[in-house]
Order: sequence, then C-alpha cells, then structure tokens
Amino acid sequence: ASGWVEHNPDEIWETVVSTCRDALQKAGIDASHLAGIGITNQRETTVIWDRHTGVPLHNAIVWQDRRTAPICDALRAAGHADQITAITGLLPDPYFSGTKVKWLLDQYDGARERAAAGDLLFGTIDSFLIWRLTDGAAHVTDATNASRTLLYDIHAGVWSDTMCEMLNVPPAMLPQVLDCAADFGTTDLFGSPVPILGVAGDQQAATLGQACFEPGMMKSTYGTGCFALLNTGTQAITSHNRLLTTIAYQLEGQITYALEGSIFIAGAVVQWLRDGLGLIESAAQTHQMADLGRGEITLVPAFTGLGAPYWNPDCRGAVYGLTRDTSPNDMARAALESVGFQTRDLWEAMRADW
Repeated sequence: ASGWVEHNPDEIWETVVSTCRDALQKAGIDASHLAGIGITNQRETTVIWDRHTGVPLHNAIVWQDRRTAPICDALRAAGHADQITAITGLLPDPYFSGTKVKWLLDQYDGARERAAAGDLLFGTIDSFLIWRLTDGAAHVTDATNASRTLLYDIHAGVWSDTMCEMLNVPPAMLPQVLDCAADFGTTDLFGSPVPILGVAGDQQAATLGQACFEPGMMKSTYGTGCFALLNTGTQAITSHNRLLTTIAYQLEGQITYALEGSIFIAGAVVQWLRDGLGLIESAAQTHQMADLGRGEITLVPAFTGLGAPYWNPDCRGAVYGLTRDTSPNDMARAALESVGFQTRDLWEAMRADW
C-alpha cells in the first residue's frame, strides 16, 4: 500500500543473533570475554508482542510508514497539536510510534483489552531485542527511544498519562525507561552471561559517537535518511521553525536535550536510482555521473512524505525541469543535490532557533 513500510520482527531478531555469533567467531573469543552489550536501533519503528509467547501481533511498522496520517489529521483538527508539542517536543506526524501503536490496537479485536491487562507489550526495536535477549525478564527502553514515541513527557521524564489517554494506549504495555547507560538485563544466549549496559536510538547514538557533548555542537549523519541534531544542553528549546525538541541522551538521571531535523529520504534516493529506475548498478557511479550532469533539473525525494521543516506526510516525489535532453547524469546530480538542499533547510531552521 502507498506509504506503508514494514519489517518482520522475527527476521530482525534472527539476524541480530546470527551477527553476534559471527562476530564472536571471527574475533576468536567467546561470550565470557565480553564486558557488555550495547544496542542502537531504528527509533520510532514499532513492535507489539505477546508477553507470554513472544509472538509479534503484527509486522514492525517502520519509522518511514505513513499509514497513520489520518490519525494525525484528527489530532490536529481536535486542536491537540500545541499540547502534543509542549509535552513530547514532537509534532502530530505518522513518523512517531504513538499513532502506530493506536493503529495496531484498533486493527485487532481485543488487542487493547489484552494490552491493558499487560498481556501485550509495546516497544521500539531495542525493547523487543532486550526482551528476547533476556528471555522476557526485562521490558525496558532508554530515554532517547522513549522520547520518540509521542507518549513520553520529555520534561518530567515519565510516560505521559495525557498522551496515553489521547491516543488510547494502555500504560500497562509500555516499557520501563532507563538512562542510556544502565543495567538493561543480562543475556545467556551466547554461552555465558553478558550484561546489556547501553542503549540509545540511532541518531542519538551518532550524536554521542560524534562527541557532540557541548551545547551548540551539531552532528549531521547520512544513511537511509539524514538527521541533524543540535545539543542544547539542559534546556529544552521550543522550535519556532518546525524542528523537534528531543532527548539527546540521559546519563545519571540528567537529561541533555537537542533540536532535531529529520529528512526521510537521503541515501535512499540513490537506492531508488539503482533499484527503482535501474539507472545505476552501484551507488558509487553517481559521483562521476553527477559531475557530468548539468544541474538543470530539481528532484524532490518526498517518496514517504516530507520531514522537517515541512512535515507533510501526503506529499510525494517530483522532478522539475525535465526536457528531451534530460539524461541519467542529470538525474544522478539532482538526486545528490536533493540531499544538500534538504540539509540546508535544516541548517537554516536551526540557526533561526538557536
């Protein structure tokens, strides 16, 4: 369906386990040599599973998924947008987990009642993996992932009763929220007990990895999408340019905040040139092609809507300026330029807010 993006949670689990085992084998060590496990993950991607069997209710609904746009429209129409931003730092957009949870509970008869009874659990991918790694002993997440759910009060550092009620999400299905560095449980899966000691959503993990520890420092990382985070210290800055206020990291109970701009399609536009259009065989080809392109066309890669600072889930991709002379080289150049143009949008928004 247009705008729907899903993953198989069991496949994610199996690849994580096999990768860990392969890494141990290639390193020539066993689990007894490990000091701990750290997890970083797609943030808003949503899984609901059965507490007793571990079986997912549905495929994981991915952060890129747009199916909950009507729910977001209804929230805005009801006048909730300002309240949502004040509590969560986010906007009513399908990007975030909360509307995905609501959609899933609406689809399955009796699911909401099972969730309220504690028989169904919600989590982003980190929570799902930890639950399975600990054989169901730990239903936990960290503050960065919690801050992306549309259900978390980023100022009080607790799940928001107001947001749970607004989205009709039973609090009993939510994980315990911990610091990024904490005891998330222990796994015996790899032969010896190994503690899980660190968790952060992928963009916050990149912020830590790029050493953005001081207010005013910013990182921008490029993968499927592009995400720019600006450390604002202990102050949660309310954006006037449609950026997100989010938790950058939480250590020893102290929250550090960030402004974030989210671009949904960055590297994925090159993947589209390869897999969708068949214009290239490998991503590396776009470099030389772009040098030969004339820069006369503009590509808007809104394949799954537009993120910051536009937040239009219904927008779709477009190419402007096509002529009979337009070539694959021109398309490659326009694809790469689209990443730069979108990044510039975020940079200008951050300068205006900070």
